[in-house]
Amino acid sequence: MSNVAPTLVDVAPVHTPPVASEERPLSVRCYGQSDAGRVRERNEDQFLIASLEKTLRIGQSSLHPSGIQQGNAQGMLFVVADGMGGVAGGDEASALAVVEVEQAMLGAMSRVLGQSHGIGMGVFEELRAALSRADDRVRAEWRSRPELKGMGTTLTLAYVTGADLVIAHVGDSRCYLRRAGMLYQLTRDHTLVNDLIRRGVLTLERAHGHELRHVVTNVVGGLTEGVATEVHKLGLFPGDVLLLCTDGLTEMVTDEEIDVILAEGLDPKATCGRLVELANRHGGRDNVTVVVAQYDPTTVAVAE
Repeated sequence: MSNVAPTLVDVAPVHTPPVASEERPLSVRCYGQSDAGRVRERNEDQFLIASLEKTLRIGQSSLHPSGIQQGNAQGMLFVVADGMGGVAGGDEASALAVVEVEQAMLGAMSRVLGQSHGIGMGVFEELRAALSRADDRVRAEWRSRPELKGMGTTLTLAYVTGADLVIAHVGDSRCYLRRAGMLYQLTRDHTLVNDLIRRGVLTLERAHGHELRHVVTNVVGGLTEGVATEVHKLGLFPGDVLLLCTDGLTEMVTDEEIDVILAEGLDPKATCGRLVELANRHGGRDNVTVVVAQYDPTTVAVAE
């Protein structure tokens, strides 16, 4: 078996948003929230919001003490990770993966920041390498601790510099973009059911509530060596809203309901609270984690 799984750089977003004509630069207000839900005893999700200013300044994270920062960041990093449910060490897998990505971005800072021509292929390579390192780290941990064998995690990452967005994605967490009154799912679900839908074996109607819908085919860690990273690049415009979330949200809350909440135009903290509250009100059967970033035309700040 090859040590490196194929990289899905040529996969188009699930839905491609229209390109806006408005001029930029942009500022961002952002917030993240994670909750164990109503059923699970522990929270296996993690998230990270960090501003990149030659050093990686943690703005908010489930893994670090909260310290909301403000400043003229040259880049922003958003990450959500969902430890594999029902697998021993899922919380450890998601934590290890997020920390490894954090460290990888620190090491790559001088190469990914301040590029005069925007985001290039070098950033794609850095993000793929970061997820590959996270995969190696999680697998090394369970190999040294047999009781954690097979632990793994999804990981969805958004890196923004200027008005350029790159998404790196593994698993069935998601990244959405709301633009001009429409909600677009940008990432694909790396699940058995979604593979069957794409091959025409299963209809969307039959997929809803399918008993195998939680079988994830591509994770950071897990039993299969190597990770296939889905990568997308887009431009951002004033008024855009990014949402990164684990499936604890999307299993409980429909896209239509997500769109209604994002359309309310509340600040990111309130929006996160509304999304988490609705997931729990609908049953809260899984951990739920959300990161919301709203783009406006001024200076960069991380909102409280």
